[in-house]
Amino acid sequence: MNGEPDDGAARRPRRRRRGAVGCAGLLFAVVSVVVGCRITGTDGITPVPQLLAFLPWLLAPTGLGLALTLRGRWLPGGVWGVVLLGLLAWSIEPYGTVRTPTGTAVAGLRVLTANVQFGRATDALVTVVRAEHPSVVFVAECEEHCRATLLEEIGAGYPYRQAVAASGSRGSLILSTFALRGTRDVPGTMGMPGAIADVRGNPVRLQLAHPVPPLPGRVALWRRELDRLRAFAAVDPHTPTILAGDFNASQDHAAFRRILDTGLQDAAHLTADRTPTWPARTTPTLGVQIDHILVSADRFAATRVRFPHLSGTDHRAVLANLTLYAPRTASGRP
Repeated sequence: MNGEPDDGAARRPRRRRRGAVGCAGLLFAVVSVVVGCRITGTDGITPVPQLLAFLPWLLAPTGLGLALTLRGRWLPGGVWGVVLLGLLAWSIEPYGTVRTPTGTAVAGLRVLTANVQFGRATDALVTVVRAEHPSVVFVAECEEHCRATLLEEIGAGYPYRQAVAASGSRGSLILSTFALRGTRDVPGTMGMPGAIADVRGNPVRLQLAHPVPPLPGRVALWRRELDRLRAFAAVDPHTPTILAGDFNASQDHAAFRRILDTGLQDAAHLTADRTPTWPARTTPTLGVQIDHILVSADRFAATRVRFPHLSGTDHRAVLANLTLYAPRTASGRP
Protein backbone atom coordinates (compact mmCIF):
# COMPACT_ATOMS: atom_id res chain seq x y z
CA MET A 1 0.00 0.00 0.00
CA ASN A 2 1.53 3.32 -1.03
CA GLY A 3 -1.36 5.60 -0.09
CA GLU A 4 -2.22 6.53 -3.69
CA PRO A 5 -5.94 6.87 -4.61
CA ASP A 6 -7.72 3.85 -6.01
CA ASP A 7 -8.54 4.79 -9.64
CA GLY A 8 -11.07 1.93 -9.88
CA ALA A 9 -13.00 3.21 -6.88
CA ALA A 10 -13.02 6.70 -8.37
CA ARG A 11 -14.33 5.46 -11.72
CA ARG A 12 -17.20 3.44 -10.29
CA PRO A 13 -19.39 6.45 -9.33
CA ARG A 14 -18.80 7.92 -12.80
CA ARG A 15 -19.84 4.67 -14.45
CA ARG A 16 -22.98 4.54 -12.32
CA ARG A 17 -23.83 8.12 -13.31
CA ARG A 18 -23.26 7.37 -17.00
CA GLY A 19 -25.45 4.26 -16.67
CA ALA A 20 -28.23 6.28 -15.04
CA VAL A 21 -28.01 8.91 -17.77
CA GLY A 22 -28.10 6.24 -20.49
CA CYS A 23 -31.17 4.55 -19.02
CA ALA A 24 -32.93 7.88 -18.57
CA GLY A 25 -32.16 8.85 -22.15
CA LEU A 26 -33.55 5.56 -23.45
CA LEU A 27 -36.76 5.94 -21.44
CA PHE A 28 -37.22 9.54 -22.55
CA ALA A 29 -36.57 8.63 -26.19
CA VAL A 30 -39.27 5.95 -26.22
CA VAL A 31 -41.79 8.20 -24.46
CA SER A 32 -40.90 11.11 -26.77
CA VAL A 33 -41.70 9.08 -29.88
CA VAL A 34 -45.12 8.11 -28.50
CA VAL A 35 -45.93 11.61 -27.24
CA GLY A 36 -44.74 13.09 -30.53
CA CYS A 37 -47.18 10.89 -32.44
CA ARG A 38 -49.97 11.87 -30.06
CA ILE A 39 -49.32 15.58 -30.55
CA THR A 40 -48.91 15.43 -34.32
CA GLY A 41 -52.07 13.36 -34.79
CA THR A 42 -50.67 10.10 -36.10
CA ASP A 43 -50.79 6.57 -34.76
CA GLY A 44 -47.48 5.62 -36.38
CA ILE A 45 -46.38 2.02 -36.76
CA THR A 46 -45.92 -0.84 -34.30
CA PRO A 47 -45.27 -0.47 -31.39
CA VAL A 48 -46.58 3.11 -31.27
CA PRO A 49 -50.32 2.29 -31.60
CA GLN A 50 -50.02 -0.29 -28.83
CA LEU A 51 -48.17 2.15 -26.56
CA LEU A 52 -50.61 4.98 -27.33
CA ALA A 53 -53.38 2.87 -25.80
CA PHE A 54 -51.58 3.13 -22.46
CA LEU A 55 -50.39 6.72 -22.86
CA PRO A 56 -51.37 7.87 -19.32
CA TRP A 57 -49.27 5.05 -17.87
CA LEU A 58 -46.15 6.43 -19.57
CA LEU A 59 -46.04 8.80 -16.62
CA ALA A 60 -44.35 5.93 -14.73
CA PRO A 61 -41.28 5.47 -17.01
CA THR A 62 -41.03 9.25 -17.35
CA GLY A 63 -40.94 9.64 -13.57
CA LEU A 64 -38.33 6.87 -13.35
CA GLY A 65 -36.28 8.66 -15.98
CA LEU A 66 -36.40 11.86 -13.95
CA ALA A 67 -35.15 10.01 -10.89
CA LEU A 68 -32.28 8.63 -12.95
CA THR A 69 -31.37 12.11 -14.22
CA LEU A 70 -31.00 13.21 -10.59
CA ARG A 71 -28.77 10.25 -9.89
CA GLY A 72 -26.71 10.99 -12.99
CA ARG A 73 -26.70 14.77 -12.40
CA TRP A 74 -27.97 15.30 -15.94
CA LEU A 75 -29.57 18.76 -16.09
CA PRO A 76 -30.64 18.71 -19.78
CA GLY A 77 -32.25 15.33 -19.16
CA GLY A 78 -34.15 16.76 -16.22
CA VAL A 79 -35.55 19.50 -18.46
CA TRP A 80 -36.44 16.88 -21.08
CA GLY A 81 -38.29 14.80 -18.51
CA VAL A 82 -40.24 17.76 -17.10
CA VAL A 83 -41.36 18.73 -20.61
CA LEU A 84 -42.51 15.16 -21.25
CA LEU A 85 -44.47 15.13 -18.00
CA GLY A 86 -46.22 18.33 -19.03
CA LEU A 87 -47.11 16.95 -22.46
CA LEU A 88 -48.40 13.72 -20.94
CA ALA A 89 -50.55 15.65 -18.47
CA TRP A 90 -51.97 17.69 -21.35
CA SER A 91 -52.80 14.59 -23.38
CA ILE A 92 -54.59 12.92 -20.46
CA GLU A 93 -57.25 15.65 -20.49
CA PRO A 94 -60.44 14.50 -22.27
CA TYR A 95 -60.30 15.23 -25.99
CA GLY A 96 -62.49 18.03 -27.31
CA THR A 97 -64.82 20.52 -25.67
CA VAL A 98 -68.02 19.36 -24.03
CA ARG A 99 -70.98 20.73 -25.94
CA THR A 100 -74.43 20.98 -24.39
CA PRO A 101 -77.38 20.44 -26.75
CA THR A 102 -79.97 23.17 -27.09
CA GLY A 103 -83.64 22.62 -27.68
CA THR A 104 -86.21 20.55 -25.86
CA ALA A 105 -85.64 17.18 -24.22
CA VAL A 106 -87.90 14.70 -25.98
CA ALA A 107 -86.82 11.30 -24.66
CA GLY A 108 -84.66 9.62 -22.09
CA LEU A 109 -82.95 6.36 -22.90
CA ARG A 110 -80.42 4.05 -21.33
CA VAL A 111 -77.78 2.47 -23.56
CA LEU A 112 -75.59 -0.52 -22.73
CA THR A 113 -72.65 -1.85 -24.72
CA ALA A 114 -70.76 -5.02 -23.86
CA ASN A 115 -68.13 -7.28 -25.40
CA VAL A 116 -69.04 -10.72 -24.08
CA GLN A 117 -65.81 -12.39 -25.36
CA PHE A 118 -66.98 -15.23 -27.60
CA GLY A 119 -70.26 -15.35 -25.66
CA ARG A 120 -68.64 -16.34 -22.36
CA ALA A 121 -70.22 -13.45 -20.45
CA THR A 122 -73.72 -13.95 -21.84
CA ASP A 123 -75.24 -15.06 -18.52
CA ALA A 124 -73.64 -12.10 -16.74
CA LEU A 125 -75.03 -9.77 -19.39
CA VAL A 126 -78.53 -11.18 -18.89
CA THR A 127 -78.25 -10.37 -15.17
CA VAL A 128 -77.15 -6.78 -15.85
CA VAL A 129 -79.88 -6.20 -18.43
CA ARG A 130 -82.55 -7.47 -16.04
CA ALA A 131 -81.26 -5.19 -13.30
CA GLU A 132 -80.69 -2.03 -15.37
CA HIS A 133 -83.40 -2.23 -18.08
CA PRO A 134 -81.47 -0.46 -20.86
CA SER A 135 -83.45 0.73 -23.86
CA VAL A 136 -80.79 -0.36 -26.37
CA VAL A 137 -78.13 -3.06 -25.95
CA PHE A 138 -75.09 -3.42 -28.20
CA VAL A 139 -73.42 -6.84 -27.88
CA ALA A 140 -70.07 -7.64 -29.51
CA GLU A 141 -68.63 -11.15 -29.91
CA CYS A 142 -72.09 -12.65 -29.57
CA GLU A 143 -71.95 -16.00 -31.38
CA GLU A 144 -74.86 -18.36 -32.03
CA HIS A 145 -75.31 -19.65 -28.47
CA CYS A 146 -75.04 -16.12 -27.06
CA ARG A 147 -77.69 -14.85 -29.45
CA ALA A 148 -80.04 -17.75 -28.72
CA THR A 149 -79.63 -17.30 -24.95
CA LEU A 150 -80.28 -13.56 -25.06
CA LEU A 151 -83.39 -13.98 -27.19
CA GLU A 152 -84.69 -16.71 -24.90
CA GLU A 153 -83.92 -14.98 -21.58
CA ILE A 154 -84.63 -11.31 -22.33
CA GLY A 155 -85.98 -11.30 -25.89
CA ALA A 156 -89.54 -10.61 -24.75
CA GLY A 157 -88.45 -7.22 -23.47
CA TYR A 158 -86.55 -6.45 -26.67
CA PRO A 159 -88.83 -7.25 -29.59
CA TYR A 160 -86.60 -5.41 -32.07
CA ARG A 161 -83.12 -6.55 -32.97
CA GLN A 162 -80.47 -6.38 -35.65
CA ALA A 163 -77.75 -9.01 -35.84
CA VAL A 164 -74.74 -10.32 -37.69
CA ALA A 165 -75.12 -14.08 -37.30
CA ALA A 166 -71.63 -15.56 -37.12
CA SER A 167 -69.45 -17.70 -34.90
CA GLY A 168 -66.71 -16.62 -32.51
CA SER A 169 -65.85 -12.95 -32.31
CA ARG A 170 -67.59 -12.16 -35.61
CA GLY A 171 -71.13 -12.41 -34.25
CA SER A 172 -72.88 -9.29 -32.93
CA LEU A 173 -76.33 -8.13 -31.90
CA ILE A 174 -78.33 -4.97 -31.25
CA LEU A 175 -81.39 -5.33 -29.00
CA SER A 176 -83.90 -2.50 -28.72
CA THR A 177 -87.16 -1.57 -27.05
CA PHE A 178 -87.66 0.93 -29.88
CA ALA A 179 -88.82 -0.12 -33.33
CA LEU A 180 -85.86 -0.67 -35.66
CA ARG A 181 -85.35 -0.41 -39.38
CA GLY A 182 -82.30 -2.26 -40.63
CA THR A 183 -79.52 -0.47 -42.47
CA ARG A 184 -76.40 -1.57 -44.29
CA ASP A 185 -73.74 -2.93 -41.93
CA VAL A 186 -70.38 -1.17 -41.72
CA PRO A 187 -67.94 -3.61 -43.39
CA GLY A 188 -65.47 -5.19 -41.02
CA THR A 189 -63.65 -8.33 -40.04
CA MET A 190 -66.10 -8.67 -37.15
CA GLY A 191 -69.81 -7.98 -37.40
CA MET A 192 -70.86 -4.34 -37.11
CA PRO A 193 -74.63 -4.11 -37.64
CA GLY A 194 -76.59 -0.89 -37.79
CA ALA A 195 -80.21 0.25 -37.62
CA ILE A 196 -82.51 3.26 -37.45
CA ALA A 197 -84.49 3.45 -34.21
CA ASP A 198 -87.78 5.26 -33.81
CA VAL A 199 -87.39 7.05 -30.47
CA ARG A 200 -90.75 8.67 -29.79
CA GLY A 201 -91.07 9.73 -33.40
CA ASN A 202 -87.45 10.75 -33.77
CA PRO A 203 -85.16 8.71 -36.03
CA VAL A 204 -81.89 7.79 -34.30
CA ARG A 205 -79.05 6.03 -36.08
CA LEU A 206 -77.63 3.08 -34.16
CA GLN A 207 -74.32 1.49 -35.09
CA LEU A 208 -72.28 -1.19 -33.33
CA ALA A 209 -68.51 -0.69 -33.46
CA HIS A 210 -66.01 -3.54 -33.32
CA PRO A 211 -62.88 -3.01 -35.45
CA VAL A 212 -59.98 -5.41 -35.18
CA PRO A 213 -57.42 -4.68 -32.42
CA PRO A 214 -54.16 -2.95 -33.47
CA LEU A 215 -52.01 -6.06 -33.18
CA PRO A 216 -48.63 -6.11 -34.93
CA GLY A 217 -49.26 -6.78 -38.59
CA ARG A 218 -52.89 -5.61 -38.39
CA VAL A 219 -52.46 -1.90 -37.68
CA ALA A 220 -53.33 -0.90 -41.24
CA LEU A 221 -56.53 -2.99 -41.13
CA TRP A 222 -57.42 -1.56 -37.70
CA ARG A 223 -57.00 1.95 -39.11
CA ARG A 224 -59.13 1.18 -42.18
CA GLU A 225 -61.98 -0.20 -40.09
CA LEU A 226 -61.93 2.84 -37.79
CA ASP A 227 -61.97 5.03 -40.90
CA ARG A 228 -65.10 3.18 -42.07
CA LEU A 229 -66.77 4.01 -38.75
CA ARG A 230 -65.72 7.61 -39.23
CA ALA A 231 -67.29 7.59 -42.69
CA PHE A 232 -70.53 6.24 -41.19
CA ALA A 233 -70.54 9.01 -38.58
CA ALA A 234 -69.85 11.72 -41.15
CA VAL A 235 -72.32 10.67 -43.85
CA ASP A 236 -75.43 11.95 -42.02
CA PRO A 237 -74.54 14.59 -39.42
CA HIS A 238 -78.13 15.83 -39.12
CA THR A 239 -79.69 12.62 -37.78
CA PRO A 240 -78.93 11.91 -34.10
CA THR A 241 -76.48 9.04 -33.84
CA ILE A 242 -75.36 6.50 -31.25
CA LEU A 243 -72.16 4.67 -32.17
CA ALA A 244 -71.24 2.17 -29.46
CA GLY A 245 -69.10 -0.86 -28.85
CA ASP A 246 -65.55 -2.11 -28.50
CA PHE A 247 -63.49 0.31 -30.58
CA ASN A 248 -60.13 -1.24 -29.67
CA ALA A 249 -58.98 2.38 -29.46
CA SER A 250 -58.77 5.12 -26.87
CA GLN A 251 -58.94 8.89 -27.15
CA ASP A 252 -55.15 8.88 -27.52
CA HIS A 253 -55.43 7.22 -30.94
CA ALA A 254 -55.68 9.64 -33.85
CA ALA A 255 -57.96 7.28 -35.78
CA PHE A 256 -60.46 7.36 -32.89
CA ARG A 257 -60.24 11.14 -32.50
CA ARG A 258 -61.10 11.54 -36.19
CA ILE A 259 -64.42 9.82 -35.44
CA LEU A 260 -65.10 12.35 -32.67
CA ASP A 261 -64.26 15.18 -35.05
CA THR A 262 -67.39 14.35 -37.08
CA GLY A 263 -69.54 15.81 -34.31
CA LEU A 264 -69.77 12.92 -31.87
CA GLN A 265 -68.87 13.00 -28.19
CA ASP A 266 -67.97 10.22 -25.82
CA ALA A 267 -70.68 9.83 -23.19
CA ALA A 268 -67.96 9.14 -20.61
CA HIS A 269 -66.32 12.46 -21.54
CA LEU A 270 -69.61 14.25 -20.93
CA THR A 271 -69.45 12.98 -17.36
CA ALA A 272 -65.64 13.49 -17.10
CA ASP A 273 -64.95 9.79 -16.63
CA ARG A 274 -61.93 7.95 -18.10
CA THR A 275 -62.50 4.71 -16.21
CA PRO A 276 -60.62 1.89 -18.01
CA THR A 277 -62.70 -0.86 -19.59
CA TRP A 278 -59.92 -3.30 -20.57
CA PRO A 279 -58.42 -5.57 -19.32
CA ALA A 280 -61.20 -6.21 -16.81
CA ARG A 281 -58.93 -8.06 -14.37
CA THR A 282 -56.97 -4.90 -13.56
CA THR A 283 -59.66 -2.25 -13.98
CA PRO A 284 -60.41 0.28 -12.68
CA THR A 285 -56.90 0.59 -11.21
CA LEU A 286 -54.98 -0.18 -14.38
CA GLY A 287 -56.12 -0.38 -17.98
CA VAL A 288 -57.42 1.64 -20.90
CA GLN A 289 -60.84 2.87 -21.97
CA ILE A 290 -61.48 1.23 -25.35
CA ASP A 291 -65.23 0.58 -25.02
CA HIS A 292 -67.28 3.69 -25.74
CA ILE A 293 -70.74 5.07 -26.31
CA LEU A 294 -70.45 7.95 -28.77
CA VAL A 295 -73.41 10.28 -29.32
CA SER A 296 -74.23 13.31 -31.47
CA ALA A 297 -72.96 16.27 -29.48
CA ASP A 298 -75.79 18.58 -30.56
CA ARG A 299 -78.60 16.11 -29.82
CA PHE A 300 -77.65 14.10 -26.73
CA ALA A 301 -76.71 14.83 -23.14
CA ALA A 302 -75.37 12.20 -20.73
CA THR A 303 -76.31 12.40 -17.07
CA ARG A 304 -74.58 9.25 -15.81
CA VAL A 305 -72.13 6.68 -17.12
CA ARG A 306 -71.20 3.45 -15.33
CA PHE A 307 -68.96 0.50 -16.13
CA PRO A 308 -70.57 -2.76 -14.94
CA HIS A 309 -68.35 -5.77 -14.38
CA LEU A 310 -69.31 -8.87 -16.37
CA SER A 311 -67.79 -12.17 -15.28
CA GLY A 312 -66.46 -14.19 -18.20
CA THR A 313 -65.12 -11.36 -20.35
CA ASP A 314 -61.97 -9.25 -20.34
CA HIS A 315 -64.02 -6.09 -20.97
CA ARG A 316 -66.15 -4.02 -18.67
CA ALA A 317 -69.51 -2.97 -20.07
CA VAL A 318 -70.52 0.69 -20.49
CA LEU A 319 -73.95 1.88 -19.37
CA ALA A 320 -75.05 5.46 -20.15
CA ASN A 321 -78.16 7.43 -19.25
CA LEU A 322 -78.86 9.71 -22.22
CA THR A 323 -81.35 12.45 -23.02
CA LEU A 324 -82.35 13.11 -26.64
CA TYR A 325 -83.05 16.72 -27.58
CA ALA A 326 -85.09 18.04 -30.49
CA PRO A 327 -83.26 20.79 -32.37
CA ARG A 328 -84.62 24.30 -32.35
CA THR A 329 -86.07 25.68 -35.57
CA ALA A 330 -85.38 29.13 -36.96
CA SER A 331 -88.31 30.42 -34.91
CA GLY A 332 -86.66 29.15 -31.74
CA ARG A 333 -89.18 26.35 -31.24
CA PRO A 334 -88.39 22.64 -31.25
